[in-house]
Amino acid sequence: MSHKTNNKKKMERFDVLSNAVVFIFAICSLFPLYWLFTSSLKNSSDVVKMPPDWWPRTITFDNYVDIFKSQPALRWAFNSLFVSGVSTILVIVVGAMAAYAFSKLKFKGRNLIFVIFISSLMIPKEIMIVPLFRITQEFGMVNSYNGMIWPNVATAFGVFLLKGFFDATPNALREASRIDGAGEWRTFLQIMLPIVKPGIGALFILNFVQVWNDYLWQLVIGQEKSMKTLMVGTATLMQDLNPNFAYKMAGATVAAIPMLLIFLLFQRYFTQGMTAGAVKE
Repeated sequence: MSHKTNNKKKMERFDVLSNAVVFIFAICSLFPLYWLFTSSLKNSSDVVKMPPDWWPRTITFDNYVDIFKSQPALRWAFNSLFVSGVSTILVIVVGAMAAYAFSKLKFKGRNLIFVIFISSLMIPKEIMIVPLFRITQEFGMVNSYNGMIWPNVATAFGVFLLKGFFDATPNALREASRIDGAGEWRTFLQIMLPIVKPGIGALFILNFVQVWNDYLWQLVIGQEKSMKTLMVGTATLMQDLNPNFAYKMAGATVAAIPMLLIFLLFQRYFTQGMTAGAVKE
């Protein structure tokens, strides 16, 4: 009995210690966000002050007002949200259909085609940036939403992720639906697709963040100021000769807030998707 009591006490001490370590690492991870936000509420001279003020002595929102007055920040934010949202929705639609086909449908050369398809993930996008830009230019998509969206749809990551979820679904469900008279489209939309909802949620977050942060392609394709995204527009503030660091911190905060909101809204699906994707029946 005493042996069990001692083990229980050791486990409780270990839990307290592990929770303390996790808490410390969480504080360290959140500190850059805290410093970014508080610096955006300071004057420029207070940002570089040594020793620093851990909380602004005088809170001001002038930096945010100046961003939306002197820069088309609302336009940049709309461009980022529109491009990231539409690209992600299209990736989910195309990826879900392709993943279902590779997972459940039988056709000649399926495994070979899938291997070739997934092999494209090994090619960095930076290597293809020049031919991709030339193709986009030939189609007249420079400085347009089409040029920003469609190259992001042609990716194998969504197919690779969702195929694992479709592989984990029992084939008996598909066979039962076919016996009941359901066609392939109805089986896919009403039976198989709701089962892989956690995977779709995980794909939504991962792809949305990837497109949102795709600085290089957005810089190349959106050359006009009105077509810049929030990431590219914020980077122009950083390159400005104006040494107003608080102003630049405010721009970085505006670019970071949508990502935090997206993650908080889809956090449940993201964690479910990562957990379910790690187990295959």
